Amino acid sequence: MGQPMQVLNTTVIDSIAMFSTDRGFTGQSGVSVARGDEAAEGFPAGLAGEIFDADPSAVHVFVASNQVVVRRSEGWPQDAVDRITGIITRFFVYYDEA
Repeated sequence: MGQPMQVLNTTVIDSIAMFSTDRGFTGQSGVSVARGDEAAEGFPAGLAGEIFDADPSAVHVFVASNQVVVRRSEGWPQDAVDRITGIITRFFVYYDEA
């Protein structure tokens, strides 16, 4: 149930990675979530929580429309980019059909 999202483009600049998707997570307003921000709610906060769980170096996530921007405390090795891409791609898939 649910459809995978496509990550159309990823840009990495120092400790920031910007992921552009084929569909939006939010409307025009952006949502900013820092690690440990339990007060955040909604899809962007859920996505940020999954990113924080998967990547201990991720410290901040900003989601606006079809953009997901992740800041790490260190640079972006390719395996970290691939891991976050996978999380974004599968975020709206609740279970795979057998």
